[in-house]
Amino acid sequence: MTSDDPACPDHPHLPSAARGGPFSHAVSRVARLHRIAAGRQLRSIGLYPGQELLMMHLWDAGAARQSELIKLLELDPSTVTKMLQRLEQAGYVRRSPDPKDRRASLVEATDDGCVLHERVKRAWTDLEEQTLAGLDADERAALARLLGKVEANLCRSAGTPADCGGAPPRASEPSCASEPSCGE
Repeated sequence: MTSDDPACPDHPHLPSAARGGPFSHAVSRVARLHRIAAGRQLRSIGLYPGQELLMMHLWDAGAARQSELIKLLELDPSTVTKMLQRLEQAGYVRRSPDPKDRRASLVEATDDGCVLHERVKRAWTDLEEQTLAGLDADERAALARLLGKVEANLCRSAGTPADCGGAPPRASEPSCASEPSCGE
């Protein structure tokens, strides 16, 4: 490692408390910058960060209980409620009582919400290219493989199924399956 390497323990910008964890510090910085870049991409299509993850779940799994979305996103219930209110006001989702349990709410993507599918897909593709610019195919593959190993390490200690690829079971069929702009 050289002193120009951001993961180098003697990097001049590395806080003294982070010198024992230069990789963790680098991942933290990269994650922050990635969230900022993602936020810009999402704002350009009228979404706030995190809303696209909720919509992705609805596009792929169909209608879901609000409580399921709270568990999936691992956010405070009030945060998810606010997120859903904004998406509902924009016309992207609708909430209705769950016919199996009238106390629960089902959330589903609307036709306008399904139109967002292609926009979100483009935004994520653009973000991917921006993030990996300058890396060749072999470097991209190696980075993905190594990050997969890091993720597996963290999943073992985190014990949170949503962060580790586990997802709650589907409540119904995808709500956008018949839409040409939704689904694959």
